[in-house]
Amino acid sequence: MTTIAIIGAGPGLGAAVARRFGREGYDVALVARDRGRLDALAAELSDEGIPARGFAADVRDPQALAAALDAAANALGPIEVLQYSPVPHRDFMRPVLQTTPADLLGPVEFSVYGPVAAVQRVLPGMRALGRGTVLFVNGGTAAVPHPDRAGTSIAFAAESAYGHLLHDTLAADGIHVAQLVIPGAITPGHPRKDPAVLADTLWRLHRDRHGFRHFADDLES
Repeated sequence: MTTIAIIGAGPGLGAAVARRFGREGYDVALVARDRGRLDALAAELSDEGIPARGFAADVRDPQALAAALDAAANALGPIEVLQYSPVPHRDFMRPVLQTTPADLLGPVEFSVYGPVAAVQRVLPGMRALGRGTVLFVNGGTAAVPHPDRAGTSIAFAAESAYGHLLHDTLAADGIHVAQLVIPGAITPGHPRKDPAVLADTLWRLHRDRHGFRHFADDLES
């Protein structure tokens, strides 16, 4: 049995993806900062018949993130799918002319150092399996920068570039890398941005394995 590790797991998209991949037979590693919420979500999923466990780590702490992924692989099995989808902090979204070098440290740690640390940790296991998928989930500023959200605009652009480089470089190893851009808010009941709908989209990106950047909805919406 192999595992999907969901970094930034919570009760919305993370839970929906856990259920979607769990129905396909994957064990689920939930990674986020809050141990109590992780344990509650893991218990809820386990009650539904989905093998799930929580592993606490802050994505801005590369060593803690690597340790959490190691623990997940040891407890549940090799990580075949990695989803990087933590929700950015509100203080990352300052107007561009009010954004100082210090203000960019957090967004870069969050959206660049975190993904790099996570990918480097799971890549040997994916290569040993001979397959794998890395899914990056970002907001609309990954595609269209916004002057009032400079931190995420800049950091998401770097994360996108990293993901695209991985997509091109790892294809020969049987490892697919894709990005899902979700413009606006994840919205229960929305025909394209409901968490369950987005989870289906992410499952298809993993299953169909074509192209790097995909959009959950029109950028104008």
